[in-house]
Amino acid sequence: MNRREFLVFGGGLAAAALAGPAAPAQPGDEWRNRQAGMSYRRLGRTGFMVSEFACGGNTISPTSNDHVRLALDMGLNYLDTAPAYGRGESERGYAAVIAGSASRQRVFLATKVSPWDINRAEVFQKMFDSLADSQQKRVRGEAAEYLKSVPGEKSDYFGSYFPSQWGEVEKAALANVMDRRYGSRLDKRKEYYGLIIQSVEDSLKRLDTDYVDVLHCPHGANTPGEMEVPEVFEAFERLKKAGKVRHLGFSSHSNPAETLRAAVANGMYSLGMIAYSITNHEAVDAVLEEARAKDVGVIAMKSARPVWPGGNRPPAAAVRVEKLQRAVPGEMKVPMKAYLWVLRNPNVAAVNSELINADMVRDNLPLAGRKL
Repeated sequence: MNRREFLVFGGGLAAAALAGPAAPAQPGDEWRNRQAGMSYRRLGRTGFMVSEFACGGNTISPTSNDHVRLALDMGLNYLDTAPAYGRGESERGYAAVIAGSASRQRVFLATKVSPWDINRAEVFQKMFDSLADSQQKRVRGEAAEYLKSVPGEKSDYFGSYFPSQWGEVEKAALANVMDRRYGSRLDKRKEYYGLIIQSVEDSLKRLDTDYVDVLHCPHGANTPGEMEVPEVFEAFERLKKAGKVRHLGFSSHSNPAETLRAAVANGMYSLGMIAYSITNHEAVDAVLEEARAKDVGVIAMKSARPVWPGGNRPPAAAVRVEKLQRAVPGEMKVPMKAYLWVLRNPNVAAVNSELINADMVRDNLPLAGRKL
């Protein structure tokens, strides 16, 4: 490890040490599926004592969920899903796992409003296409100026987790400008508020439950502008009063620092699930401190992807893997080291792992409570 890397990594550990240990439980905090073999941390103002590992739902389905039951038996208590995962199959897969009141009370269940992000981009794109050339030029120019201010798609901060990622950032930047200039032309009661309500109702049916503990909206925020939508907050409050959701969260792959900072500033979000790893921590660590100070919970995701892409994706850059190997020496699989490195930070409540099978469950969950 060269001197600069030592100072960067050491600085991260020093910041974590100054922050103190992970937030301890407080009177009134909520425990579920508490077991001796698992470690738990407080998820901000939700008061949920969540397992240090959360189960990502992207590969869960009615025919691929037995390993989730194993994870629950090992003390995991946080399940993450979304309507977009398998076109609803993930939610149906979890429904089988949590069937029955006793099983439902073992877990904190989170889903997302996947249609909202997609619909917002499409609606404003259609509106943009109807504008005169001069108006389009002005909108493009403003969107381009914003894009100059954020790290590019090849940066360690951005991560490049899936092929359409940068395109989604561009669409969001355009939608933000369109909303600012022409948003009054849109029936937001229908396109935003109504769509969110319907999405949640559909998710509850697929999950076969009366409520979710966390609702993420946006699902994949790319810009701070997506964090300031009144109709999102209004729809959430209606659903909360009806007992169908408990806490509002958001997720962000492409711009974790700016979106989390916006959520902390507006005070409407109880938690965020953001991309956080050894490759982007320099840009995110300070915001994690801000979130902890305001009692906004944080779950890390995409923590192993930059160093272990998996599947048919291209191999990770050697420099990233070497950085992790220096930071976490010893004999251990690379993804396990990536998770362990993230959990060193007391400002993170849990790390979201795409647990695909029983072997991954047995690899990752015993890492909970371990120290670097």
